[in-house]
Amino acid sequence: MAASSRADGAQNGANTAPAPTIRDVAAAAGVSLGTVSNYLNRPNSVAIATRARIRAAIDSLGFVRNAGAAMIRSGRARTIGLVVLDVSNPFFTELARGAEEAAREHQTLIILCNSDEDPEKEQRYLEVLEEQRVLGVLISAVDGEATKVDWLRQRGTSVVLIESARPNFCSVRTDDIGGGELAADHLISLGHRTLVYATAALSVRQYQERLTGIRRAMKRHGLPETALTIVEEGIKGSTADGRLAAERILEQKIPGTGILCGNDLIAIGLSAALMRAGVRIPQDVSIVGYDDIELAQQGPLALTTISQPKQNMGRTATQLLIEESEAGSRHAHQQIVFQPELVIRESTAPVTTTRTRRK
Repeated sequence: MAASSRADGAQNGANTAPAPTIRDVAAAAGVSLGTVSNYLNRPNSVAIATRARIRAAIDSLGFVRNAGAAMIRSGRARTIGLVVLDVSNPFFTELARGAEEAAREHQTLIILCNSDEDPEKEQRYLEVLEEQRVLGVLISAVDGEATKVDWLRQRGTSVVLIESARPNFCSVRTDDIGGGELAADHLISLGHRTLVYATAALSVRQYQERLTGIRRAMKRHGLPETALTIVEEGIKGSTADGRLAAERILEQKIPGTGILCGNDLIAIGLSAALMRAGVRIPQDVSIVGYDDIELAQQGPLALTTISQPKQNMGRTATQLLIEESEAGSRHAHQQIVFQPELVIRESTAPVTTTRTRRK
Protein backbone atom coordinates (compact mmCIF):
# COMPACT_ATOMS: atom_id res chain seq x y z
CA MET A 1 0.00 0.00 0.00
CA ALA A 2 2.84 2.34 0.85
CA ALA A 3 4.55 1.70 -2.49
CA SER A 4 1.27 2.30 -4.30
CA SER A 5 0.77 5.55 -2.41
CA ARG A 6 4.22 6.78 -3.41
CA ALA A 7 3.55 5.88 -7.00
CA ASP A 8 0.24 7.75 -6.97
CA GLY A 9 1.92 10.80 -5.48
CA ALA A 10 4.64 10.77 -8.11
CA GLN A 11 2.06 10.43 -10.85
CA ASN A 12 0.03 13.33 -9.48
CA GLY A 13 3.14 15.49 -9.27
CA ALA A 14 4.05 14.64 -12.86
CA ASN A 15 0.61 15.71 -14.05
CA THR A 16 0.68 19.04 -12.23
CA ALA A 17 1.04 21.83 -14.79
CA PRO A 18 3.84 24.33 -14.10
CA ALA A 19 2.72 27.75 -12.88
CA PRO A 20 2.40 30.28 -15.71
CA THR A 21 5.31 32.71 -15.93
CA ILE A 22 5.75 36.28 -17.00
CA ARG A 23 6.95 34.95 -20.36
CA ASP A 24 3.64 33.13 -20.80
CA VAL A 25 1.76 36.35 -20.07
CA ALA A 26 3.87 38.29 -22.57
CA ALA A 27 3.29 35.66 -25.26
CA ALA A 28 -0.47 35.52 -24.61
CA ALA A 29 -0.80 39.32 -24.68
CA GLY A 30 1.50 39.71 -27.68
CA VAL A 31 3.85 42.12 -25.90
CA SER A 32 7.45 42.10 -24.70
CA LEU A 33 8.68 40.92 -21.32
CA GLY A 34 9.61 44.51 -20.50
CA THR A 35 6.06 45.70 -21.16
CA VAL A 36 4.62 43.09 -18.77
CA SER A 37 7.25 44.07 -16.20
CA ASN A 38 6.25 47.72 -16.57
CA TYR A 39 2.60 46.74 -16.15
CA LEU A 40 3.38 44.94 -12.90
CA ASN A 41 5.64 47.63 -11.49
CA ARG A 42 4.67 50.91 -13.17
CA PRO A 43 1.20 50.37 -14.69
CA ASN A 44 0.72 54.03 -15.59
CA SER A 45 3.68 53.78 -17.97
CA VAL A 46 1.74 51.30 -20.12
CA ALA A 47 -0.96 52.35 -22.59
CA ILE A 48 -4.53 51.68 -21.44
CA ALA A 49 -5.29 49.31 -24.34
CA THR A 50 -2.09 47.34 -23.69
CA ARG A 51 -2.91 47.13 -19.99
CA ALA A 52 -6.28 45.61 -20.86
CA ARG A 53 -4.61 42.92 -23.02
CA ILE A 54 -2.10 42.06 -20.31
CA ARG A 55 -4.84 41.93 -17.66
CA ALA A 56 -6.87 39.58 -19.88
CA ALA A 57 -3.82 37.34 -20.37
CA ILE A 58 -3.14 37.25 -16.63
CA ASP A 59 -6.75 36.31 -15.90
CA SER A 60 -6.93 33.59 -18.57
CA LEU A 61 -3.62 32.01 -17.54
CA GLY A 62 -4.20 32.34 -13.79
CA PHE A 63 -0.83 34.05 -13.45
CA VAL A 64 0.14 35.00 -9.88
CA ARG A 65 3.09 37.28 -9.43
CA ASN A 66 6.00 35.99 -7.32
CA ALA A 67 6.20 38.89 -4.89
CA GLY A 68 9.25 37.45 -3.16
CA ALA A 69 11.23 37.26 -6.40
CA ALA A 70 10.11 40.74 -7.37
CA MET A 71 11.27 42.11 -4.05
CA ILE A 72 14.66 40.43 -4.46
CA ARG A 73 15.10 42.06 -7.86
CA SER A 74 13.89 45.54 -6.87
CA GLY A 75 14.82 45.54 -3.19
CA ARG A 76 11.30 46.72 -2.31
CA ALA A 77 7.88 45.09 -1.91
CA ARG A 78 4.78 46.39 -3.69
CA THR A 79 3.32 47.47 -0.36
CA ILE A 80 2.89 50.85 1.34
CA GLY A 81 2.71 51.48 5.07
CA LEU A 82 0.02 53.88 6.27
CA VAL A 83 0.62 54.94 9.88
CA VAL A 84 -2.30 56.86 11.44
CA LEU A 85 -2.86 58.36 14.87
CA ASP A 86 -6.18 56.71 15.69
CA VAL A 87 -7.83 54.15 13.43
CA SER A 88 -11.09 54.50 15.38
CA ASN A 89 -11.42 58.11 14.17
CA PRO A 90 -13.55 58.11 10.99
CA PHE A 91 -11.33 60.83 9.54
CA PHE A 92 -8.51 58.30 9.19
CA THR A 93 -10.87 55.58 7.98
CA GLU A 94 -11.94 57.74 5.06
CA LEU A 95 -8.37 58.87 4.40
CA ALA A 96 -7.27 55.21 4.30
CA ARG A 97 -10.02 54.41 1.80
CA GLY A 98 -8.65 57.03 -0.60
CA ALA A 99 -5.10 55.73 -0.12
CA GLU A 100 -6.23 52.15 -0.78
CA GLU A 101 -8.06 53.13 -3.97
CA ALA A 102 -4.97 54.87 -5.38
CA ALA A 103 -2.68 52.01 -4.33
CA ARG A 104 -4.91 49.44 -6.03
CA GLU A 105 -4.65 51.34 -9.31
CA HIS A 106 -0.87 50.87 -9.07
CA GLN A 107 -1.02 47.15 -8.21
CA THR A 108 0.10 48.01 -4.68
CA LEU A 109 -1.24 47.06 -1.24
CA ILE A 110 -1.72 49.23 1.85
CA ILE A 111 -0.63 48.04 5.30
CA LEU A 112 -2.61 50.02 7.90
CA CYS A 113 -0.82 50.71 11.21
CA ASN A 114 -2.49 52.38 14.21
CA SER A 115 0.01 54.24 16.40
CA ASP A 116 -2.70 55.09 18.96
CA GLU A 117 -0.81 58.38 19.44
CA ASP A 118 1.93 56.39 21.20
CA PRO A 119 5.46 57.41 20.11
CA GLU A 120 6.95 54.01 21.00
CA LYS A 121 4.24 52.14 19.09
CA GLU A 122 4.74 54.43 16.12
CA GLN A 123 8.50 53.81 16.15
CA ARG A 124 8.01 50.04 16.24
CA TYR A 125 5.67 50.17 13.27
CA LEU A 126 8.21 52.20 11.30
CA GLU A 127 10.90 49.64 12.11
CA VAL A 128 8.67 46.74 11.04
CA LEU A 129 7.71 48.48 7.79
CA GLU A 130 11.39 49.05 7.00
CA GLU A 131 12.15 45.41 7.80
CA GLN A 132 9.47 44.45 5.28
CA ARG A 133 11.15 46.70 2.70
CA VAL A 134 7.93 48.52 1.87
CA LEU A 135 7.81 50.81 -1.13
CA GLY A 136 7.25 53.76 1.16
CA VAL A 137 5.44 55.11 4.21
CA LEU A 138 2.51 57.50 4.58
CA ILE A 139 2.41 58.88 8.11
CA SER A 140 0.34 61.13 10.33
CA ALA A 141 3.01 61.51 12.99
CA VAL A 142 2.53 61.62 16.74
CA ASP A 143 4.92 64.54 17.28
CA GLY A 144 3.50 66.55 14.40
CA GLU A 145 7.00 67.19 13.04
CA ALA A 146 7.60 63.60 11.91
CA THR A 147 11.25 63.77 12.97
CA LYS A 148 11.41 59.98 13.35
CA VAL A 149 11.10 59.41 9.62
CA ASP A 150 14.52 60.88 8.80
CA TRP A 151 16.25 57.52 9.19
CA LEU A 152 13.73 55.94 6.79
CA ARG A 153 14.64 58.49 4.14
CA GLN A 154 18.34 57.84 4.75
CA ARG A 155 17.74 54.13 4.10
CA GLY A 156 16.07 54.85 0.78
CA THR A 157 12.44 54.53 1.85
CA SER A 158 10.08 57.14 0.40
CA VAL A 159 7.97 59.04 2.94
CA VAL A 160 4.93 61.30 2.53
CA LEU A 161 3.69 63.28 5.53
CA ILE A 162 -0.02 63.61 6.27
CA GLU A 163 -1.32 66.63 8.22
CA SER A 164 2.16 68.08 8.64
CA ALA A 165 4.87 69.50 6.41
CA ARG A 166 8.68 69.62 6.37
CA PRO A 167 11.24 70.80 3.82
CA ASN A 168 12.44 68.07 1.44
CA PHE A 169 9.40 65.88 2.11
CA CYS A 170 6.20 65.48 0.14
CA SER A 171 3.16 66.26 2.26
CA VAL A 172 -0.62 66.64 2.17
CA ARG A 173 -2.61 68.63 4.69
CA THR A 174 -5.54 71.00 5.05
CA ASP A 175 -5.27 74.73 5.78
CA ASP A 176 -6.41 74.38 9.40
CA ILE A 177 -5.89 78.05 10.19
CA GLY A 178 -8.26 78.86 7.35
CA GLY A 179 -10.67 76.22 8.61
CA GLY A 180 -10.74 77.75 12.08
CA GLU A 181 -11.42 81.14 10.52
CA LEU A 182 -14.32 79.74 8.49
CA ALA A 183 -15.91 78.22 11.58
CA ALA A 184 -15.57 81.38 13.68
CA ASP A 185 -16.68 83.64 10.81
CA HIS A 186 -19.85 81.57 10.48
CA LEU A 187 -20.82 81.89 14.15
CA ILE A 188 -19.91 85.56 14.35
CA SER A 189 -21.94 86.28 11.19
CA LEU A 190 -24.93 84.71 12.98
CA GLY A 191 -24.55 87.23 15.80
CA HIS A 192 -22.67 85.11 18.34
CA ARG A 193 -20.35 87.27 20.41
CA THR A 194 -19.31 84.85 23.18
CA LEU A 195 -17.56 81.72 21.94
CA VAL A 196 -16.16 78.49 23.36
CA TYR A 197 -13.47 76.36 21.73
CA ALA A 198 -13.88 72.74 22.89
CA THR A 199 -10.77 70.84 21.86
CA ALA A 200 -8.43 68.00 22.67
CA ALA A 201 -4.79 68.69 23.55
CA LEU A 202 -3.53 71.91 21.99
CA SER A 203 -0.12 70.27 21.67
CA VAL A 204 -1.60 68.68 18.52
CA ARG A 205 -0.74 70.98 15.63
CA GLN A 206 -4.14 70.78 13.97
CA TYR A 207 -6.06 71.85 17.08
CA GLN A 208 -3.60 74.68 17.72
CA GLU A 209 -3.84 75.97 14.15
CA ARG A 210 -7.64 75.86 14.25
CA LEU A 211 -7.45 78.01 17.39
CA THR A 212 -5.17 80.43 15.57
CA GLY A 213 -7.79 80.75 12.84
CA ILE A 214 -10.57 81.33 15.38
CA ARG A 215 -8.58 84.12 17.05
CA ARG A 216 -7.78 85.66 13.67
CA ALA A 217 -11.48 85.83 12.78
CA MET A 218 -12.37 87.30 16.17
CA LYS A 219 -9.75 90.01 15.80
CA ARG A 220 -10.99 90.84 12.32
CA HIS A 221 -14.55 91.21 13.66
CA GLY A 222 -13.42 93.34 16.60
CA LEU A 223 -14.13 90.77 19.31
CA PRO A 224 -11.84 90.85 22.38
CA GLU A 225 -9.82 87.77 23.37
CA THR A 226 -11.97 87.54 26.52
CA ALA A 227 -14.94 86.66 24.30
CA LEU A 228 -13.40 83.19 23.81
CA THR A 229 -13.12 80.45 26.44
CA ILE A 230 -10.93 77.41 25.70
CA VAL A 231 -12.04 74.05 27.10
CA GLU A 232 -9.25 71.53 26.60
CA GLU A 233 -10.10 67.88 27.34
CA GLY A 234 -8.34 64.63 26.46
CA ILE A 235 -5.80 63.80 23.79
CA LYS A 236 -7.44 61.85 20.99
CA GLY A 237 -10.39 64.11 20.27
CA SER A 238 -13.05 61.46 20.93
CA THR A 239 -16.75 61.63 21.75
CA ALA A 240 -15.76 60.97 25.38
CA ASP A 241 -13.64 64.14 25.29
CA GLY A 242 -16.69 65.99 23.98
CA ARG A 243 -18.82 64.71 26.89
CA LEU A 244 -16.18 65.84 29.37
CA ALA A 245 -16.07 69.27 27.74
CA ALA A 246 -19.86 69.57 28.02
CA GLU A 247 -19.77 68.62 31.70
CA ARG A 248 -17.16 71.26 32.36
CA ILE A 249 -19.11 73.92 30.46
CA LEU A 250 -22.23 73.16 32.49
CA GLU A 251 -20.56 72.78 35.88
CA GLN A 252 -18.50 75.95 35.55
CA LYS A 253 -21.33 77.83 33.81
CA ILE A 254 -18.96 78.86 31.04
CA PRO A 255 -20.64 81.54 28.91
CA GLY A 256 -20.91 81.14 25.17
CA THR A 257 -23.73 80.99 22.64
CA GLY A 258 -21.43 79.56 19.96
CA ILE A 259 -19.22 76.50 20.48
CA LEU A 260 -16.45 75.58 18.06
CA CYS A 261 -15.09 72.03 18.34
CA GLY A 262 -11.66 70.64 17.49
CA ASN A 263 -13.25 67.85 15.45
CA ASP A 264 -16.62 66.24 14.73
CA LEU A 265 -16.26 63.49 17.34
CA ILE A 266 -15.83 66.11 20.07
CA ALA A 267 -18.84 67.99 18.68
CA ILE A 268 -21.00 64.84 18.61
CA GLY A 269 -20.14 63.89 22.20
CA LEU A 270 -20.59 67.46 23.42
CA SER A 271 -23.94 67.90 21.64
CA ALA A 272 -25.34 64.67 23.08
CA ALA A 273 -24.29 65.60 26.63
CA LEU A 274 -25.73 69.12 26.37
CA MET A 275 -29.04 67.89 24.97
CA ARG A 276 -29.35 65.34 27.78
CA ALA A 277 -28.89 68.25 30.20
CA GLY A 278 -31.78 70.11 28.55
CA VAL A 279 -29.77 72.53 26.41
CA ARG A 280 -31.45 73.10 23.06
CA ILE A 281 -29.36 73.13 19.89
CA PRO A 282 -29.34 75.51 18.05
CA GLN A 283 -31.89 77.57 20.01
CA ASP A 284 -29.71 77.89 23.12
CA VAL A 285 -26.29 77.09 21.69
CA SER A 286 -24.90 76.79 18.16
CA ILE A 287 -22.21 74.16 17.56
CA VAL A 288 -19.66 73.77 14.75
CA GLY A 289 -17.56 70.63 14.24
CA TYR A 290 -14.53 69.95 12.07
CA ASP A 291 -13.73 67.21 9.50
CA ASP A 292 -17.23 66.42 8.10
CA ILE A 293 -17.12 62.72 8.88
CA GLU A 294 -20.12 60.62 7.86
CA LEU A 295 -21.45 60.56 11.43
CA ALA A 296 -21.79 64.35 11.31
CA GLN A 297 -24.84 63.92 9.07
CA GLN A 298 -26.42 60.93 10.78
CA GLY A 299 -27.00 61.99 14.37
CA PRO A 300 -30.25 63.34 15.79
CA LEU A 301 -29.05 66.78 14.74
CA ALA A 302 -27.08 67.21 11.51
CA LEU A 303 -23.84 68.98 12.40
CA THR A 304 -22.56 72.18 10.85
CA THR A 305 -18.89 71.50 10.25
CA ILE A 306 -15.72 72.29 8.36
CA SER A 307 -15.15 69.74 5.60
CA GLN A 308 -11.77 68.27 4.69
CA PRO A 309 -11.31 66.23 1.47
CA LYS A 310 -10.30 63.12 3.41
CA GLN A 311 -10.36 60.52 0.64
CA ASN A 312 -8.67 62.91 -1.79
CA MET A 313 -5.93 63.53 0.79
CA GLY A 314 -5.27 59.79 1.05
CA ARG A 315 -5.34 59.36 -2.71
CA THR A 316 -3.01 62.30 -3.32
CA ALA A 317 -0.54 61.16 -0.65
CA THR A 318 -0.36 57.70 -2.22
CA GLN A 319 0.18 59.09 -5.70
CA LEU A 320 2.99 61.33 -4.44
CA LEU A 321 4.62 58.36 -2.71
CA ILE A 322 4.51 56.13 -5.78
CA GLU A 323 5.85 58.94 -7.97
CA GLU A 324 8.75 59.47 -5.55
CA SER A 325 9.55 55.75 -5.33
CA GLU A 326 9.69 55.51 -9.12
CA ALA A 327 11.56 58.76 -9.83
CA GLY A 328 14.09 58.53 -6.99
CA SER A 329 16.41 61.52 -6.80
CA ARG A 330 14.70 63.11 -9.83
CA HIS A 331 11.48 63.54 -7.84
CA ALA A 332 10.46 67.11 -6.99
CA HIS A 333 8.87 67.21 -3.55
CA GLN A 334 5.44 68.76 -3.32
CA GLN A 335 3.59 70.20 -0.32
CA ILE A 336 -0.11 69.98 -1.14
CA VAL A 337 -2.45 72.14 0.94
CA PHE A 338 -6.18 71.52 0.53
CA GLN A 339 -8.71 74.25 1.28
CA PRO A 340 -11.46 73.45 3.82
CA GLU A 341 -15.12 74.24 3.22
CA LEU A 342 -17.93 75.27 5.54
CA VAL A 343 -20.91 72.88 5.48
CA ILE A 344 -23.97 74.44 7.11
CA ARG A 345 -26.51 72.08 8.66
CA GLU A 346 -28.91 72.13 11.61
CA SER A 347 -26.64 72.76 14.61
CA THR A 348 -26.16 76.50 14.03
CA ALA A 349 -28.65 79.38 13.89
CA PRO A 350 -28.68 83.15 14.34
CA VAL A 351 -28.30 84.20 17.95
CA THR A 352 -31.53 86.22 17.66
CA THR A 353 -33.51 82.95 17.63
CA THR A 354 -32.23 82.19 21.15
CA ARG A 355 -35.14 82.16 23.56
CA THR A 356 -33.30 81.16 26.72
CA ARG A 357 -29.80 81.38 28.05
CA ARG A 358 -27.89 79.11 30.39
CA LYS A 359 -27.92 80.72 33.82
